Amino acid sequence: MNKDLTIEIDEGSGFCFGVTTAIKKAEEELANGTQLYCLGDIVHNGMEVKRLHEHGLTTINHEEMRQLHGVKVLLRAHGEPPETYAMARDNDIEIIDATCPVVLALQRRIKRQYDTNPDAQIVIFGKRGHAEVLGLVGQTESNAIVVEKVEDVERLDFSRDIYLYSQTTKSLDGFHRVIDYIQQHIQPGATFQSFDTICRQVANRMPNIAAFASKHNLVLFVSGRKSSNGKVLFKECHTVNPNSYQIESPEEIDRAWFTDDVHTVGICGATSTPKWLMEQCQQRILSFE
Repeated sequence: MNKDLTIEIDEGSGFCFGVTTAIKKAEEELANGTQLYCLGDIVHNGMEVKRLHEHGLTTINHEEMRQLHGVKVLLRAHGEPPETYAMARDNDIEIIDATCPVVLALQRRIKRQYDTNPDAQIVIFGKRGHAEVLGLVGQTESNAIVVEKVEDVERLDFSRDIYLYSQTTKSLDGFHRVIDYIQQHIQPGATFQSFDTICRQVANRMPNIAAFASKHNLVLFVSGRKSSNGKVLFKECHTVNPNSYQIESPEEIDRAWFTDDVHTVGICGATSTPKWLMEQCQQRILSFE
């Protein structure tokens, strides 16, 4: 291992605004001694979920929420469909709503569009089953069509109106490929409109993380493997710098990666990666010396 090794933690990595707000709300409630439940993992990072669990946060699913009455439930940044709010009212559950403002604005736009023209095809470019996407589809009485890739777009009816939106954390390149395909196939008389609803705080991380990865001999990308955003960003890291490794915890760092020709190490992560975890990874490397 190189004795002159330098380690840099990416300043642009770490929690996005929506996740930061959700965790802050959880910490405030827990500090007051409140029994607090969270509907789904508060963030797609097992280490942060564990930390908050140790402070008293209990993660539940929708079925478990149905059994609860008279408690407080936190809704994470991803957002929820209208049915979740209805369930809370029926069960006298107090909602601590930490839905990201960007996601909330998108939910409202989709609902307005659906209410205005329920016969049109509302299409969401996103990951099927993702928490945010379920919340968006819920605004359309589950009538929205989810497309994950250009091949999925082929099943649309191009003789009918199409209104296209995107999950906030998807890639701009993929979104533009979907737009191009629909524009090429939309039939005369049918309306097609696309709305760029990708969060710029997330989208801008792609070029930023590529530049960061290219500066270093070795890159450690710290992220939960369930994170959609993490998968996209790590792929970008690995494309730019093949000497990139995705890890979830400091224990996964292999000393053998740090050969004599590795002079600089970059540590970066997803929008769901806490800064403290990247710092722990830095300390782990320093302990090898």
